[in-house]
Amino acid sequence: MRLTEILKPVCVKVPLDATDKQQALYELVDLLADHCAIGQAQQLKDAVWQREQTRTTGIGHGIGIPHGKTDALTELNMAIGLPPSPIEFGAIDGKPVDLIILLASPADQTGPHIQALAKISRLLTDDTFRDAIKQAQSAEQLYDMLAQQEAAIAGA
Repeated sequence: MRLTEILKPVCVKVPLDATDKQQALYELVDLLADHCAIGQAQQLKDAVWQREQTRTTGIGHGIGIPHGKTDALTELNMAIGLPPSPIEFGAIDGKPVDLIILLASPADQTGPHIQALAKISRLLTDDTFRDAIKQAQSAEQLYDMLAQQEAAIAGA
């Protein structure tokens, strides 16, 4: 699986309108609702927010990977946003988040969800790439950078 198979270019937003965590999560869910077959947007918002209340998805290095599972989905979906300024996320390193990657998956599919998390983690371990993607000036630029990095890793 490639992340570019589950991330549509229209599901990348630079910059987000949101200025806090909940707004950012909901804005990304709405982006998926507008462009993917997710059915009940509110059900996904509830699932993502409930998961976030259980334990932060701020993994450090300015990255948040919120995720939620719901029966309203038939396949794994992804959305990415860069907030206009860093957002307090309760991250494990105590630093605000300036890159948010939302994963939304069917309740009964764990494998693809875990694979996507692993791919995201692998891409973002590269400090240079991580810093560069956060500086993207447009959704198209961010998507292209992600696609190029993913292709480079796959070819390695």
